[in-house]
Amino acid sequence: MKIIQVTDLHLVAAGATLCGLDPLERLRACIADINVCHADAAHVIFTGDLSDTGAVDSYHILADELRKLVPPHHLLLGNHDDRDAFLEVFPEAGAENGFVQKIVHTPEGILCLLDTLLPGRPEGRLDQARLRWLDERLAEAKAEPVYLFAHHPPFPIGMPLLDTMGIIEADELHAALKRHGNVRHVFAGHAHRPVGGSWRGIPISILRSTNHQTALDFSGGDLAITHEPPAYAVILIDKDNVIVHFHDFLDRSAAYY
Repeated sequence: MKIIQVTDLHLVAAGATLCGLDPLERLRACIADINVCHADAAHVIFTGDLSDTGAVDSYHILADELRKLVPPHHLLLGNHDDRDAFLEVFPEAGAENGFVQKIVHTPEGILCLLDTLLPGRPEGRLDQARLRWLDERLAEAKAEPVYLFAHHPPFPIGMPLLDTMGIIEADELHAALKRHGNVRHVFAGHAHRPVGGSWRGIPISILRSTNHQTALDFSGGDLAITHEPPAYAVILIDKDNVIVHFHDFLDRSAAYY
């Protein structure tokens, strides 16, 4: 099974720029590249910060662009998003208790898509309602493999300021994952960095934004923005493996054979 992960679109008004870049132009290039190279993907999962402002207009822009995307897609929310504005444009995305989260069944296992948005704050939240929902879904999965997608990483990545903006209830989340033992990988966004590793024994990955990136700085100072290449992830899953490739979709370097 092939899954494409796209994250941190940070859409603004049409024609506007953010960090000296055009998020809409970047999204269009991303979708065009997916359609050419990965039209066979089973799913494309957008892991939050769809909008930079949370404005309804930005979600209308997103809806227009998603009509061009060939594979089926799923949308998650990040800290820059506005849940009410999003659901005004994407009412079908709502789930229990109004959160934007769901389960997707596939031949290779279950995709669990979590809503970690805490309105007005950069940190992520999994309150009791969301933790209970997750616990019930993991219990229903039993021994079937589960792949968890969320905007906020629940694990530190060694960059002090970013590590204060993860999921507040990370310990409670880990306890649920450990109790059921069926989550094979955690995929996140938010950090605008390509990151791989494991969290308390569970494999994890994060990727770059489609717009601006965070400088690789472990000093603990203010976050610096860079124009490193945007990327999406190509995730290959079967009964034995979870493989994650990071693709710089604007790279036009010549290929030599």
